[in-house]
Amino acid sequence: MTSNTPVPGHGGMDLRAEIKEFLSTRRARITPEQAGLPAYGGNRRVQGLRREEVAMLAGVSVDYYVRMERGSLAGASESVLDALASALKLDDAERDHLYALARESGTSHRRRKTPPTTVRPPIQQLLDAITDAPAWIRNGRHDILAMNPLAAALYAPVLDADDRRPANTTRFVYLYPEAAREMFIDYDQIAKDAAAMLRLEAGRNPHDKALIELVGELSTRSEEFRRQWASQDVRYHRSGRKRIQHPVVGRLDLDFEALELPSEPGLALNVYTAAAGTPTADALAMLASWVATTGSTKTPADQ
Repeated sequence: MTSNTPVPGHGGMDLRAEIKEFLSTRRARITPEQAGLPAYGGNRRVQGLRREEVAMLAGVSVDYYVRMERGSLAGASESVLDALASALKLDDAERDHLYALARESGTSHRRRKTPPTTVRPPIQQLLDAITDAPAWIRNGRHDILAMNPLAAALYAPVLDADDRRPANTTRFVYLYPEAAREMFIDYDQIAKDAAAMLRLEAGRNPHDKALIELVGELSTRSEEFRRQWASQDVRYHRSGRKRIQHPVVGRLDLDFEALELPSEPGLALNVYTAAAGTPTADALAMLASWVATTGSTKTPADQ
């Protein structure tokens, strides 16, 4: 491996190493000018802010910040974490990640329940009732747990690339890059987002054995994943635009919403739509008609 960033083992993440890497990489990306500090001298030996500068901005002692960056967040108060997040200019996803790492660093934290790998029948009924838009359920590991027929047709390349179930979109992106590049027009951004979302989940649930195994597999088999994982980036995936090249109906410029399910903690409903009257809306209608006519979600190339 080319990165020094630790990869989770079967016992879980090394939280101290995770905290150290996260804080040091966030500190390194901020210049004194961005932090509103004078940059004395033109030959700084560190990239970004010095530890003492972060400590001053956060209102804590240098020794205390050094202990935190060495991996000790246990006992840090919410006010200290807020101040540290502000000093490092963390966005909302990064703040959540910092707080999750701090919670997991506590000596008496409760382990989260393992994310489910199946859905209740009423959830499948909900998906099937959505007939004009691709809709599917995923967990924090990006396992596809349930889909409606239109989503299965849309994501046929993902389902066909790997016969393991549940299918996993991040595994598809990194371990089947040729097929993924054909499907996702913005592949490079998709890959960055996938790793960043997975790291956010790892901070929330570092004892999830299946997640640990997935990260280990991707780290072993994909140089690109190792590089993205080492960046320590975290990102939400709540809404946005996804551009897909589909083998049956061509290019689709889809809007997506990822909705957390209060009744099913750890699961999210992903729905893809297009504005009425657009070429993508017409293409989705064509795909729905093709599924209804053929009774199959497989594309011609898959049959």
